[in-house]
Amino acid sequence: MRIQQRNTEGTDKRDVAEIFRDRMALLLARKGFNLSQFAASVGIDRSALSQFLAPGSTRLPRAETLCAIARTYGVSVDWLMGIIANDETDSEAVPMLEVERMAETSASDKLAEWHLEAVGYKIRYVPSTLPDLLRTEGLSKFEFGDYSIGERRARDQQTHDQLVYSRRPETDIEVCMPYQTIEQISMGQGVWNQVPIEIRKEQLENMNRLIEELYPTFRLFLFDARKVYAAAYTLFGPLRAAIYLGDLYLVVNSVEHIRALTAHFDQLIRIAEIGPDRANQTIADYLVRLS
Repeated sequence: MRIQQRNTEGTDKRDVAEIFRDRMALLLARKGFNLSQFAASVGIDRSALSQFLAPGSTRLPRAETLCAIARTYGVSVDWLMGIIANDETDSEAVPMLEVERMAETSASDKLAEWHLEAVGYKIRYVPSTLPDLLRTEGLSKFEFGDYSIGERRARDQQTHDQLVYSRRPETDIEVCMPYQTIEQISMGQGVWNQVPIEIRKEQLENMNRLIEELYPTFRLFLFDARKVYAAAYTLFGPLRAAIYLGDLYLVVNSVEHIRALTAHFDQLIRIAEIGPDRANQTIADYLVRLS
């Protein structure tokens, strides 16, 4: 199921011009061209191109120039103007908003694909319970005990894939989650009320070990869920956002909406009571209560 949405009302021309400059810088970097080479490739004047790309400029090319750039470099005009975040040439193939209904088995593959596409960009993540890459197999069996064997294996594979991804040197991952989640695990409350203490202890020890091992490419922020609510979502850099809705994902390709979700994540970080420098100690304190 796909939902096509277009809404550019109220978009500031300065914002559009800034996005256009960013897109052009990306195209120039991809080809390794200087301004003269790029201008010649699309048949425009170098001085005009320089004016479009000047910092702070609000000038934008005419429609025929935009079409020439898009046609020459295999991108869409929508992408050049910041309407969509993906640079596919077929705008119908990249709607601004999609609904992806996926079983656990296919979701694991799709998430791995999105992570690989976003290599080099910052991944920002609000988990539904625990970050997949920090979850132990023992806790997973309880949390997803009602899932089929295939679905549980897909979950375990997802944990493995994300852990492997997080160990890449170019990885940059930020996670924001309520500290109450860790508190409930330590006390055996909520969905973990039937999990044996040994498994809960193993989970917290695993979290502590991994966030120390992966720092600073993986950074954990903990906020107070009584002060703010956050649904589960992942920001794959500027490429897309995926909002988790259980057996389906709301996939956002619109630059405007990705920016809004990024601003929301920034707000979560600002109000986080526990930053990456104190996350280990916080989990260690909960471990002491388990002893």
